Amino acid sequence: MQDIQDQAPGNESAGYDPQAVEAAAQQYWEAKRAYQVSEDASRPKFYCLSMLPYPSGALHMGHVRNYTIGDVISRFQRMNGKNVLQPMGWDAFGLPAENAAIKNRTAPARWTYANIEHMRGQLKALGYAIDWSREFATCRPDYYVHEQRMFVRLMKKGLAYRKNSVVNWDPVDQTVLANEQVIDGRGWRTGALVEKREIPQWFLKITDYAQELLDGLDDLPGWPEAVKTMQRNWIGRSEGLEIEFAVEGGAEPLTVFTTRPDTLMGVTFVSIAGEHPLALKAAGNNPELAAFLEELRRGGVSEAELETQEKRGMPTGLHAIHPVTGDRVPVWVANFVLMGYGTGAVMAVPGHDERDFEFAAKYGLPIRQVIAVDGESYDPARWQEWYGDKTRADMRVVNSGALDGKNYREAFDAIADILERQGKGRRRVNYRLRDWGVSRQRYWGCPIPVIRCPHCGDVPVPEDQLPVLLPEDVAFSGVQSPIKADPEWRRTACPECGGAAERETDTFDTFMESSWYYARYTSPNAATQVDERANYWLPVDQYIGGIEHAILHLLYFRFYHKLMRDAGLVHSDEPATNLLCQGMVIAETFYRENADGSKDWINPADVEIQRDDKARVVGAVLKADGRPVRIGGTEKMSKSKNNGVDPQSMVAKYGADTVRLFSMFAAPPEQSLEWNEAGVEGMARFLRRFWREVTAHAAQPDHPAVDPARLDAGQKALRRQLHETIQKVSDDLGRRHSFNTAIAALMELLNAVGRFADTSEQGRAVRHEALQAMVLLLNPVVPHVCHHLWQVLGNPASVLEDQPWPQADPAALVRDSLTLAVQVNGKLRGTIEVAADAGREAAEAQALAHPNVQAFLEGLSVRKVIVVPGKIVNIVAG
Repeated sequence: MQDIQDQAPGNESAGYDPQAVEAAAQQYWEAKRAYQVSEDASRPKFYCLSMLPYPSGALHMGHVRNYTIGDVISRFQRMNGKNVLQPMGWDAFGLPAENAAIKNRTAPARWTYANIEHMRGQLKALGYAIDWSREFATCRPDYYVHEQRMFVRLMKKGLAYRKNSVVNWDPVDQTVLANEQVIDGRGWRTGALVEKREIPQWFLKITDYAQELLDGLDDLPGWPEAVKTMQRNWIGRSEGLEIEFAVEGGAEPLTVFTTRPDTLMGVTFVSIAGEHPLALKAAGNNPELAAFLEELRRGGVSEAELETQEKRGMPTGLHAIHPVTGDRVPVWVANFVLMGYGTGAVMAVPGHDERDFEFAAKYGLPIRQVIAVDGESYDPARWQEWYGDKTRADMRVVNSGALDGKNYREAFDAIADILERQGKGRRRVNYRLRDWGVSRQRYWGCPIPVIRCPHCGDVPVPEDQLPVLLPEDVAFSGVQSPIKADPEWRRTACPECGGAAERETDTFDTFMESSWYYARYTSPNAATQVDERANYWLPVDQYIGGIEHAILHLLYFRFYHKLMRDAGLVHSDEPATNLLCQGMVIAETFYRENADGSKDWINPADVEIQRDDKARVVGAVLKADGRPVRIGGTEKMSKSKNNGVDPQSMVAKYGADTVRLFSMFAAPPEQSLEWNEAGVEGMARFLRRFWREVTAHAAQPDHPAVDPARLDAGQKALRRQLHETIQKVSDDLGRRHSFNTAIAALMELLNAVGRFADTSEQGRAVRHEALQAMVLLLNPVVPHVCHHLWQVLGNPASVLEDQPWPQADPAALVRDSLTLAVQVNGKLRGTIEVAADAGREAAEAQALAHPNVQAFLEGLSVRKVIVVPGKIVNIVAG
């Protein structure tokens, strides 16, 4: 271990060497096991968690920002006496490892474990206060065995089940594709036309918890309103009516759900999904319809795609019977209706629905107005305004017989009463939320612990036979999952009848692993999913991650916590009390355009910016050849735009503390951070200046203590600024998470210390107090340099998080005098210094005596003087 004395006072002539300082600090922390924690009932706990990374091979600046935010909060809370847990692990299953394995001709496991080793080293180089004793990778059997056990228990409770579901199917790769892997109707890798295929999938009944998940959002004041709104919209609670439309010819009735039964008289057709049994039956003797249904099997299945694609359809030749009027209503197949959403049938009201209007206009179907607004003529272009605000007092039902003149609520209740009496409808609360599909037809994931028996059906693997191991040493081409292709892996015996059976070859969606990982950190090496230690640490006190995870991850995260609660594993209702969503890291983009119109994106590190004599950007050239490149927009760092900045190169060039400091200073945490190397250099200059101030002061022979009774005005002013800064930084880091303003206040304090030329005994004492406090205040952000400078100031080597956080001295905050602005008729004409306890008359007299004020009052008479205590004196004259 490098001796810290190598950088001690008296050996500072070489200046600030971040690499040496950071290596020494990290070695000290590791030797002390400084951040390894255990449960301690005598101290308040604080569990700070940043979303775990995917081991892609290298950290990016988004990681750095996320984990630095968490580290600043963790170190601050520990210095405030909390028992702080900050763990780290790896979200290690998933498709990217398969893609990399194909590209690099290796096994996903080998690629994943190598990346973990590399990324762990990168994280340690940034000096995060992580308890590495709790580290895990979700692809390890000792982790995923617990989710297999939970799944088995959920199957037995009826909360896990298997049903057919429509998916994107790549016929070449023989695999299911996520919506984002379908590009222009083709598979992202093979280019094959994607098919919609109905296959068996495993689901968890998250819908059983829909109302609790919705209500629980009201108990999360520490979560951003934007996230809670997105979750409310995704859960999508709606009160409506389930209505049956009889079908001519004796077919099964069509069931639709609507939140607007007041528009029932405006139904002019019913649209159904191409996979609906009625559509398949109608296509049996209609070749043209059969061809259309086959065409609909291609393309994606996402709601976003359905909304943006051209509306297309075909009549089935069948008619439904309107449940109130008895009119014949044509049944159409429409490409925007899916079986996986609702009942696969929709009552179409083209007079008041944009999508139905577009469809009806295209195919010449009737459009009927059934809602009117008092005093306004019907304009189809305004349907959305009328239909969207059902609570409008001036909106009435029209062209609907006995319902005419009723408002939304009155018409809803009237229609519901009629249909319920006739057995044709019923009131229902519905949710947009669908059950969570947890199975994937891929290899690199946790095996689903189910045995497929021809006699007994789907049988859960007995718990004493878990885990079902995923083989890691495999040849992987990407065409078919190795476990699907391996008959030996599949072959097993049914645990119920003992007969020949096969294992389920689907694996879990990787959201499964990331939905409960936070709990496993609390119970390292536990034989069960969690043990009693979980209830000491949970819920998470501060969770940190990107807002892109606001819906799916955070919803599944909350749902799985309730599953563990109901299994008796945890006592709390929600997994995290507070949530901070950090903004993206963005950077400039540069490119050259090819002859075919495509772009070659060039990394900013390879580009030299050209500026004019006023420092305005006028162009850019590639360093390698000096030829021009085009400047694109400022966008999120990504591989596709090649505008990522390698954190490792920045750490090597400037040091980890500088990179951390820039990440916290450049923007508020919830906003986007624009990467700017000039800004990074500015942070490096600040740290060098801080180093010089501390080491120059430490070289003085003695560091006397402050005696408040002996301080002169200048010494009091600096000490007051110090304690105002302590007060502000404490609030900015602890409550507001406004890291950039905390750092700005510390920069101002350093400027004040630099201007303070008092070398008297009490002058040196105030300077010493200020620099000691600054080291502690900056420690959460730049811990390496603070670890070193703490010792330079004569303190013993220690883990600074065990030092108490500085406290503002109320006496030091008291001002002997106040500076008041003086205005004449609302315009600033000077400032005055008054005693802190000066009364109104004294402030008024001093303001009127100010020479500049007197000059502006010449020839005028004072009509009124308004004194705002502690702030301003305004003289009204005329």
